[in-house]
Amino acid sequence: MSNAMSHKTRSSPPRRRTYAPIFAALADETRLAIVAKLSEGEHRSIAQLTEGTRLTRQAVTKHLRVLERAKIVRSVRAGRENLFEFDPAPIQQVREYADVVSEQWDQALARLKAFVEE
Repeated sequence: MSNAMSHKTRSSPPRRRTYAPIFAALADETRLAIVAKLSEGEHRSIAQLTEGTRLTRQAVTKHLRVLERAKIVRSVRAGRENLFEFDPAPIQQVREYADVVSEQWDQALARLKAFVEE
């Protein structure tokens, strides 16, 4: 295998740093539950997001801030209240990134198979 090809196959997928905060935000069970509630399509207040859970409003607020920094949720002002909504765009970007990584693994495994079978 030439040096150019070796370098090409080892290059990292595009914009890896872009996706790390999204993966980190989704790595928490509580934040996944919040995303699941918000992905139903309704804007929800912190009070609504704490209903039926053992979480305090402060805890939910902390988790929402992490999700906001990752751009998975955003707050919308409604009168005196902040409501939160899900933004599916970062999740779609992560999915596309995972597809790129999956394709790279498929190619690497095919090369390994071809090498072993020779």
